[in-house]
Amino acid sequence: MESPGPFLPARRSSAEARLEALIARFGDRMVKIAEELLGEEIDSKMARIRVHPNEAGFDPFGFDPRTARYMLALAAFLHRYYFRTEVHGIERVPSGRVLIIANHSGQIPIDGLILGASLMLDAERPRFPRAMVERWSAELPFVSVLFPRCGQVLGSPENARRLLEHDEALMVFPEGARGISKTFDQRYQLGEFGLGFMRLALETQTPIVPVGVVGGEEQLPSVANLRPLARLFGMPAFPVIPHVMLGLPLPLPTRYRLWFGEPMRFTGDPDDDDAVIEQKVADVKQTIQSSLHHGLRERRAIFW
Repeated sequence: MESPGPFLPARRSSAEARLEALIARFGDRMVKIAEELLGEEIDSKMARIRVHPNEAGFDPFGFDPRTARYMLALAAFLHRYYFRTEVHGIERVPSGRVLIIANHSGQIPIDGLILGASLMLDAERPRFPRAMVERWSAELPFVSVLFPRCGQVLGSPENARRLLEHDEALMVFPEGARGISKTFDQRYQLGEFGLGFMRLALETQTPIVPVGVVGGEEQLPSVANLRPLARLFGMPAFPVIPHVMLGLPLPLPTRYRLWFGEPMRFTGDPDDDDAVIEQKVADVKQTIQSSLHHGLRERRAIFW
């Protein structure tokens, strides 16, 4: 397949260039395996999603189907072969606009990649989901360009509203950076949920599909968060991950399990007081927490 092309600006530091080369070599190897095993399936699924490109081949948010296909192949390898994901209830995801609301974990957003791969590869009607990403990610080299090319959008009410008005599937992790940077002793304990997704659902009359993600908490277990270093480097967290410190920089091959719940539909005024919105958000949060408890009871072991 063709290379997806450079994701970084022409001017970049030597460290950034080395990082890009390392990621490209590792990614290319996984993509080649996925191409050999899943190439026809990937092409078939990509052909069934809606794309609205401009003259440059991008949609208004920067989505590039060529880059997205490359990343889907990479995600497919991780989803099917590295993390060997079990998927439950994906047939519950409706057509049309939908908010996919899930717990967040794992220090790096692999859970979003796995969830997106499942929606593309395992659903009868493939959906290329858009994700709302944190504003700090727009300042990161490589990531700041890669995310938009793969259809991921800077988190703002305006962007989310526009996507849903075009009947897109939108993934939201209401814990945000608080969820992804939990230490191991806090695993599967949901953090505070933001209220924005509920106001958006009410305003656009969008159903919510809650998803419990089991497996991400153990992929990069952190024993501490060095907050002074996080502030120094402008990061949401600076995790201490023992196996990475020992020279094993990859996430552990835990087995992911996705539990899709029944669509939840809410009515009311999106401009209601926080207390009213919080009760609706609590219903979604409790549903996800229950699915996590169920998933943890069901799994036999972390790695199989």
